[in-house]
Amino acid sequence: MEVLGVLNLGDLAQTFSKMGMFPVFDLAYYIVSILYLKYEPGSGEVARRSPVASWICAMLYCFGSYILADIFLGSCPVDYFQYNSHILLASAVWYLIFFCPLNLFYKCVAFMPVKLVLVALKEVVRTRKIAAGVHHAHHAYHHGWIIMVIVGYVKGSGVALMSNFEQLLRGVWRPETNELLNMSFPTKASLYGAILFTLQEAHLLPVSKSTLICLFTLFMATTKVILTARHSHGSPFILIESWVCHLLFGSPLGGGEEEHHVAPAPAPIAPISPVKTKEDLGEGTRKRKSKKAE
Repeated sequence: MEVLGVLNLGDLAQTFSKMGMFPVFDLAYYIVSILYLKYEPGSGEVARRSPVASWICAMLYCFGSYILADIFLGSCPVDYFQYNSHILLASAVWYLIFFCPLNLFYKCVAFMPVKLVLVALKEVVRTRKIAAGVHHAHHAYHHGWIIMVIVGYVKGSGVALMSNFEQLLRGVWRPETNELLNMSFPTKASLYGAILFTLQEAHLLPVSKSTLICLFTLFMATTKVILTARHSHGSPFILIESWVCHLLFGSPLGGGEEEHHVAPAPAPIAPISPVKTKEDLGEGTRKRKSKKAE
């Protein structure tokens, strides 16, 4: 306790939770978001063929969570576009990533050490958005815990949830990439974070909001940086989720009936040794030669 008192962790968490996000953290958020758009196959061709469609996709990557949250709360979905500074900053990032000469800006922000810093800063914004979404829903629906979780979840992962709509704007239709069917780590973490902030807002979690923001930001930034550095798309929740799904639903996570029907398909194909394969090839060659001779 004396160490905690000397470090003033409560004051540090309070200061961190009140730190402004614009422009540094928001800039990092826009860069990483549009960088992921750049990674999508064919996104560069779309940008050259139809810059308007590419720009709209970039705005969805940057502000899709606000749009989806406003729709859920019955507000105008274009309300956030009144903040001209944010729109201009995101638009400048989009232009530099897609149209900077020699791809210099893209190469700089995609350089791994720089990218890791930007990813960490983005997770700071994500946590703040989840907390703000839950708080906003709490003011509109004081006892609507489910609504708080949904709005916080959407604020944290709205971009991923709108991915299929964004793909349509680029002329791509891949329903198998539905984020609800294949949830990535940020989407899962946003859901769990929304639940935690909802419990805190309902005074069921014995921790202050500033402390929760600080701890959850630290977890998100650390985990996402490690996953990005390892080029991994896994999730640290997979073991717990598999155990819980087996306990509640009788099957591990992702182990549905379809997988049980598909998995046995390769069974009839017996493994063939390399020696036997060569003999078969040799026999086939001899048969072809004999037919030609006839």
